[in-house]
Amino acid sequence: MPTGEQARNMRRFAGACRFVFNKALALQNENYRNGGKFIGKFAMKKLFTEWRNSPDTPWLADAPRHPLDEAILDLDRAFQNFFARRADFPCFKRKGQCADSFRYPDPKQVKLDRENGRISLPKLGYMRYRNSRTPIGDVRNVTVSSKGGKWYVSILTRREVDQPVAHGPAVGIDVGIARFATLSDGSHVVPLNSFKKHEQRLAKYQRRMSRKTKFSNNWKKAKARVQKIHTGIANARNDFLHKASTTISKNHALVCIEDLQVGSMSKSSAGTLEAPGKKVAQKTGLNKAILDQGWFEFRRQIEYKTVWRGAFTVAVPAAYTSQTCPSCDHVAKANRKTQALFACVACQYENNADHVGALNILARGLAIFEGQDTVHACIGRETAARIVCEVSGAEIPPAAETREVTA
Repeated sequence: MPTGEQARNMRRFAGACRFVFNKALALQNENYRNGGKFIGKFAMKKLFTEWRNSPDTPWLADAPRHPLDEAILDLDRAFQNFFARRADFPCFKRKGQCADSFRYPDPKQVKLDRENGRISLPKLGYMRYRNSRTPIGDVRNVTVSSKGGKWYVSILTRREVDQPVAHGPAVGIDVGIARFATLSDGSHVVPLNSFKKHEQRLAKYQRRMSRKTKFSNNWKKAKARVQKIHTGIANARNDFLHKASTTISKNHALVCIEDLQVGSMSKSSAGTLEAPGKKVAQKTGLNKAILDQGWFEFRRQIEYKTVWRGAFTVAVPAAYTSQTCPSCDHVAKANRKTQALFACVACQYENNADHVGALNILARGLAIFEGQDTVHACIGRETAARIVCEVSGAEIPPAAETREVTA
């Protein structure tokens, strides 16, 4: 909850970090075109010192030094991820198109008053904030960011925790549009469809914004209204995904989920002038529905939350999971009678199609789980054996002697 002066300073600091990031990226691109070698982060920091002391950019000296250094480190990490083929080539940050943020990496410069909900940051002073939860442990760094016209502070802490122990059975999850997630135990999660609920209202205010003179005061007000709707849609979706993934990760020791390539599934089918696509309108609606569900974010949250709780996530190939009979293993396209009905043409087994997909995903996940020693090493062979026994109904072997371990 910053004052007006503090909010202006934070916008200036974020702009300075964006300027340093873009200037360093432009320098790397120019250096590459001229046949030079990659400029390392330490050499880039020396160049940044020259920019900071240059008469052309005196305003860089008004911003704290450490957040500007972090912008250079962020660019270096982006290049390292690109070289390792974990991410695309770094792109320039455009004002208004990306969230304003900056980070204080030195905990000695941060004063956190947990009891009174206050935090002191260099060149900003004390600011009050609302706790989403009480920070526990020693402060390591602090990130300040802006989203939807509001400022947020993320406090990273370090503390000792007990070694988590997995508990609960294994489960297979089939994601879809009519049902967001169907579990192999027969239960399912109803989709939220946050974008679909607000799509007409968003379109109305986007039309109003398009009629305003660009960059006028009325245009800025209309843009703020559109941003507020987008923020509400994103917040509702994130809240829904966190609640669903937390419930699943808490109650299961092994989660088997489809290895879906969401980016490829939601590509446009418009084609080109020479080879136009077919059923473009239907595919556009399907793409909207897929992206509104947040399947990739759901899987990402499950993966790290199961690790927190000592469990494990297995991603299995999604091919033919909805056409394979879990009773006789017969695979045929005719087994899928409708979107919701599965009826095997070989053994006449009938069930909900999404539930059948979840059962097949669980079976494939257990097969992968039992065949990989690396999986057993991650969560322990005793836990792995117990999970398999719970699913198959076999007798659970006695546990060996255990010791308390902290991480």
